[in-house]
Amino acid sequence: MAHVYVSVGSNIEPASNIRSAICELRRHYPQLVLSSVYESEAVGFSGDNFYNLVVGFETDDDVHRVAEVLSSIEASHARDRRAPKFSSRTIDLDLLLYDAAVINENGLNIPRDEITKNAFVLWPLAEIAGDLIHPQTRRSYAEMWRDYDKARQSLWAIPFDWD
Repeated sequence: MAHVYVSVGSNIEPASNIRSAICELRRHYPQLVLSSVYESEAVGFSGDNFYNLVVGFETDDDVHRVAEVLSSIEASHARDRRAPKFSSRTIDLDLLLYDAAVINENGLNIPRDEITKNAFVLWPLAEIAGDLIHPQTRRSYAEMWRDYDKARQSLWAIPFDWD
């Protein structure tokens, strides 16, 4: 079984879209581990604040099948693939890690660069997978978060009602 980690984000009706996406994700991968939900300012553009979290699960699906499932969930939430890279999102599901794989092919980039660049990815990942080692930096996610320049991006945990 592969250990998989996915970042989840939304700034368009974020509570509703995140609840719905997690519900769909559970249909495919029932045993999800969820980080806390964090709120952050939009990065790279002016827009409403984002809600973000990271989910982890185990699966027998290969990496390409997991990517397909994530893409289908985004499509079911009217994710506009023609929108600029930095823009508002109904839901954004990014495959961060698939075991210790390093993959750069056909738009599939694992581990995702966002892990080392964005607090809204690294903090929730460190929360649920702090002891895991990044396959390229060879540092744990807890160490990476400890050393992250927290003044770079504003981020805060929020209470989140899953009902």
